[in-house]
Amino acid sequence: MPDYNVFKDESGWAAKREDASRASSRHGTQAEAYAAARDLAANNGGGDVSIHGVNGQIREKNTIAPAKDPRETRG
Repeated sequence: MPDYNVFKDESGWAAKREDASRASSRHGTQAEAYAAARDLAANNGGGDVSIHGVNGQIREKNTIAPAKDPRETRG
């Protein structure tokens, strides 16, 4: 379960996997970056998303459940 961080850097708001060297995506707003991090976490088996404020401190932390397989059939 990968964990993601949402933080502000020199080019806007970034969503970054905790063990990555580069941001997974960059956005104009914190809300857009959080939505991207939430989707990335869900699609990769769930995990925690930490939202950092402009001062760098963790403001909020959410646990994201794994995304549900849209197919209901076994296979």
